[in-house]
Amino acid sequence: MNSTANGNVVLVTGGSGYVSGWALVALLKQGYRVRTTVRSLAREAEVRAAVARQVDPGDRLSFFAADLLKDEGWQPAADGADFIVHVASPMGAGDSKGQDLIRPAREGTLRVLRAGAKAGVKRVVMTSSLVTALPPASQGHVAPTDETVWTDLTAKGVNHYTHSKTLAEQAAWDFVRQSGGGMTLATVLPGIILGPVLGRDISASLELVARLLRGEVARLPRLGFSVVDVRDLVDLHLRAMVAPEAAGQRFAGTSNSLWMADMARVLRDRLGTRAAKVPTRPAPDFLVRVAALFNRELRQLTGSLGQRREFTTAKAERLLGWRARPAEESLVDCAESLLREGLA
Repeated sequence: MNSTANGNVVLVTGGSGYVSGWALVALLKQGYRVRTTVRSLAREAEVRAAVARQVDPGDRLSFFAADLLKDEGWQPAADGADFIVHVASPMGAGDSKGQDLIRPAREGTLRVLRAGAKAGVKRVVMTSSLVTALPPASQGHVAPTDETVWTDLTAKGVNHYTHSKTLAEQAAWDFVRQSGGGMTLATVLPGIILGPVLGRDISASLELVARLLRGEVARLPRLGFSVVDVRDLVDLHLRAMVAPEAAGQRFAGTSNSLWMADMARVLRDRLGTRAAKVPTRPAPDFLVRVAALFNRELRQLTGSLGQRREFTTAKAERLLGWRARPAEESLVDCAESLLREGLA
């Protein structure tokens, strides 16, 4: 993708995160002046060092302290920015309570959008999730589905994370429709995000691969994941940021889907002895449900047992010229990177 920086300033929220870090790298490589938010400026050196492993930020990267649950810091971060890439959002862990995720996701999004609108930002690209576009369970495996679908939050088994991402994205669209200003919005809906690590602070998705490599997963539950490479996901954000036709659009951003058993097989086949601890045995559904009674992380996943949804990215391909690499390639690059950094 050719540089379209033209002196433009981009604010990336949540700079210490996995996707945000790679977004900083990509923007700097394209010549943008970049700002990012962190909850504490104590993390600036860590983030700057991680980014510097890929590109010299020089004086084009600046940091602002801002918290999703507080008003302070957002306006100074947004003032003078041409674009905002809003990635920051709580992931939650285990049995996180609903409001622990929903409040920062929804309220934080509105804080970012209000600051952007007041600052005269041209466009906000928001990282949402494929969990906001789940078809009704009654459709079974009649896939692929696309970004025209919205998840029914009243359906059985919808977890807190899905609520948080869906309500946050819906709030963003409502805000932009009602504000009537010149700021436009595009949203990107990824699946599970894999690929090379940037620093030692890894996401929940990367931790899943690390646990497989360390042999910490005894058996493989029937869980399916729509995978996207972090580098491809960032590319989609940046294309949606500058393309006129992306205004007001949602974009599914994913590659092919893999069962956990597929992931384990790929790791063993491609990494050989380095994947010796990766499990081979399946976990029967009933066993997973019993284990979930005592494991908060599993409890959030039991509603997805036996489901592997497929999504089409035809819209992103047609409007933005975007393509995603195969999920297997992203998985292997992720594993190689974790092993190289001593994280698995």
